[in-house]
Order: sequence, then structure tokens, then C-alpha cells
Amino acid sequence: MSSNENYARRILEALASVPDRIALWREDEKITAGQLSRAVLTAADVLRRHFTQHHRSPGTADKNPVVAVLTVTNSPATIILRYAANLAGATMVHLHSTNAVDPTDQLAAAARQEILSRTGATFLAVDKENADTARELCSRLPEPPRLAALDALGPDVLDLSAGNPDAFVLDETEADPDQPAVVLCTSGTGGSPKAVAMPYRVRSLHLQVNLGLQSPEPLVYLSTLPVSNSSGSVVDVTLASGGTVILHDGFEAGEVLRAVDRHRVSTLALTPPQLYMLIDHPDTATTDRSSIRTLTYVGSPAAPARLAEAVEVFGPVLLQLYGTTEASPISILTPQDHFDPELRRTVGRPATEVRIRDLDDGRDLPPGEIGEVCVRSPSTMLGYWGEPELTAETVRDGWVHTGDLGSLDEKGFLRLHGRTGEVMKTNGIKVHPTDVENALLTHPEIAQAAVYCVVDDDRVEHIHAAVVTRPGGTADADALIGHVAAELSPKHVPAVVTFHDALPLTGTGKPDKRALAARRSGAA
Repeated sequence: MSSNENYARRILEALASVPDRIALWREDEKITAGQLSRAVLTAADVLRRHFTQHHRSPGTADKNPVVAVLTVTNSPATIILRYAANLAGATMVHLHSTNAVDPTDQLAAAARQEILSRTGATFLAVDKENADTARELCSRLPEPPRLAALDALGPDVLDLSAGNPDAFVLDETEADPDQPAVVLCTSGTGGSPKAVAMPYRVRSLHLQVNLGLQSPEPLVYLSTLPVSNSSGSVVDVTLASGGTVILHDGFEAGEVLRAVDRHRVSTLALTPPQLYMLIDHPDTATTDRSSIRTLTYVGSPAAPARLAEAVEVFGPVLLQLYGTTEASPISILTPQDHFDPELRRTVGRPATEVRIRDLDDGRDLPPGEIGEVCVRSPSTMLGYWGEPELTAETVRDGWVHTGDLGSLDEKGFLRLHGRTGEVMKTNGIKVHPTDVENALLTHPEIAQAAVYCVVDDDRVEHIHAAVVTRPGGTADADALIGHVAAELSPKHVPAVVTFHDALPLTGTGKPDKRALAARRSGAA
């Protein structure tokens, strides 16, 4: 692909090459490649004609059009609207959620209003399920975007199904590589979402690289993660490879296993807690898993002990991707790496430039020493839309400061040790929560673990652990404390161990340690 070739054009060309194949499958709804292609081109034709008119209006000549999208997250409409907006040369803004794990978790109205105002959306594209919500949002804005939909939803909504797909010429779909293609919303530290702007060149790069890694056989991708987040790039690769995307409204282990068997799923993308649920599900042993070629897990490091179990269950198909929305991917642990017990303690070899920098003076640290993971990548975001100060704080001299603590070993593999704000100073040493979590997860009765800090009234830091036991587990707090002491040292043992049916999760699928600490505040 040339630097200014629109990534969506390549996907549409692939759809047109085999129009009768099933491209999207959601519940009982099947959409062929030809139907998907015509829906995209029809909407793109309408949008481009209106963008041309808008561009001629006074004061808009230098502004790129922006299409915000508010639809059922894992639906064909979300995918169609992104491709249509990008083919027409617009920036597409997801108003769905900051949650990268659960498609049903939605942004609050105030956050959506803020993003619409910040991005200056030209259109707000909706479906019938969200039309009234969109009208309410627009009523609160002094300069509201125009509503649009892939159907006739009323006189106030532009009908994107009224275009002419034959009038849209794919050869005319070049894009400025540094124009924002997609804006993804991620959770912010202060509660306000961060709008990560990704340029067309990154979308094109991801598609080109991943297509080069695929086998000739088309993919069958089961999408349980939100397609409005980073996992949407897997949808791109699947459709461009001639494959099929199975859309689920979230993750449920039993439903995933049934879909794998029914659709002969070849590709899955999960979080580590979801991987653990698959390992532990009673139907896993009796499900035909032979179609799975790649099971990618993302979002947080996985416990080495649980990965050993995953290798036994699934074989040489596990792929760990460590990255951030701002600069993904950072490192990769390959399927063969998973058979090495020592490498299972890492997140793989860097896929781009990585430095470990001292938190105090910014110097590069040698192998084995722990500092902040900093990344320089061709996949780096343009920035946080409308937040230049936050962008400058995160990206310095071309290096993305991830906020993750890590170290490089002598072989060049990257190990993670938690977040910069999570390190505890207790018992006279620095304790990294990830080390204690991994120790807990080597206990045969522990399925999940989260370790966090609780500060008492005297400002003394204490190690707390929250665990989920396997069915029938009888281990108590004393047994787990003794286990950690034997695995690490007596100075690493939790002061408190609590037992839970399930751990609260953040929007990225990681244990919500802030919520756990808030519950235990004052109980150190």
C-alpha cells in the first residue's frame, strides 16, 4: 500500500472479489461481502456529497469533516459507518465507550457531549436503538451535528441508504496519511475520557503488516471485544483476508465455545481473565477446538502459571500482544515462546523501539533494572484530540511514556512489573504487585488474583490481596500467605487476603485495584 492509499479501499476491494461469501454474522443475521460492500459505498456516496457542500460553506474550507458514531457497538452498522466515513475522507469518532472489553458498557451522556464538542463533529451517525439518545445529545449543544443513519429514521435524520454505490469510485479514495482516521476513547485518570487520534497511515500500516503475517486461508474471527476499540483492526484484517467476522455482544465462555464449534472459528482476541474462564469452563474439554489457529490475549500481563495451563489446553496457538492504544503494539510473545516457562514470565520481544528509563533522572537503565517503559513506534497516535498539554506530557521527543514499569532481560525480552503508581514500599523493600500476584497464581487453588496497596492512618503502606479460588478450593488466608513467603520472601506476604466470587474489572479488563483499595481503606 502506498503511504496515501486509504486502508478502507483495500478492504472494499477484497469484499468485491468474492461477493457471495459471508462477511459478517451477528446472531441470525448474515451479511455477504457484496451486501457489506454496497452498504459501505452507498453511505460513502451520500457522505462525500454532503462533505463537498459543507466544504464550500464559509469558514469550513480548511476543516476536515468529522463523523461521530453512536450505534450498538458490536453491530454491522458500527463497521459499515467507519468504512463509509473513512472512504469519504472523514475522521470517524467512536462515542460508544472507553471500555475495551465489554461492548455493552457505554459512555455517560456528559462524556459524549464533551467529545462531540471537542471534535466538532459534522455528523452524528446513529441506529434506531440510539436515535432518541442522539437527539437528546444534540439538543444540549449550541452547534449540534446533523444526524445520519443507515436507514430512514425521520425527517431530521439524513438517510445514508439513499446513495448510489456505483457512483463512488474507489480509485479516488486516497487519504492524507497524517489526517486522523479514527478517534478512540480511552479512560482518563480524572474520569474524563481521552480521545486518541490515530492517523490513516497507522490504519494502513496495521492492515499491511498483519495481512503479510496471515496464512492464505481466510480468517474466521469471533469478536467479543468492542469493535469500536483497538480490536477493530482485527476486523479489518479478517475482511481484507477474505474471511468472516462473528459479532458477539460481549464475552461468555460457554457462548464462545459454542461459536468456536459452530463457525469453526480460527481467531480469537481475549483478555487474560477471559482466557482463564475458557481454561476453567467445563465444556472446554469436550469442544472441538481444532479450528483455532490464533488465540491472542491483550490488555494486561497474564500469570505464568495460568499460561502453562492454557498451553496444555490450547496448544501452540497462544499469542500475547502487549501495547497501548497510544502506541500499539509494543511487544509480542509468540506461540512457541509460550512453551518456555521462563519466557511465560515476560510479555515477549519488543516489536518496536523500547527503552527502560529511570523515573527520577530519565536515563536509560541496563538489563534487569526496573523503570518506565518508553516506546518509539510508527504506530504512535497523533495525540489526544483537543488536549495538547496531555499529549506533550505523554509523548516527549517522539517517545511515548506508557506509565508501565518494566525491565529488559539479557535476551531482550520485556517483563512488566505493574504501573508507576502501584509500587509499594513496605517491610523495608519495594514490592511490585505483579510479582505477588504471580506467586499467588502458582497456588493450585487460585484462579485469579489482584494485589494492591492500602495506606493506614499513619501513612504506612500495606500489601492487600484479593483472590478468586477455583471451584472446590479450600485454601485460607494463612495458607496463601505461607505460599507467597515460600515463593518470594516473608517481606512480600500480604497483610490481608480477601476472597471474592469475581474481581471487579476496569474498562481494559484488568482487576480494578482502585475499587478494591477503596473498599478496604481504613481496614489495613
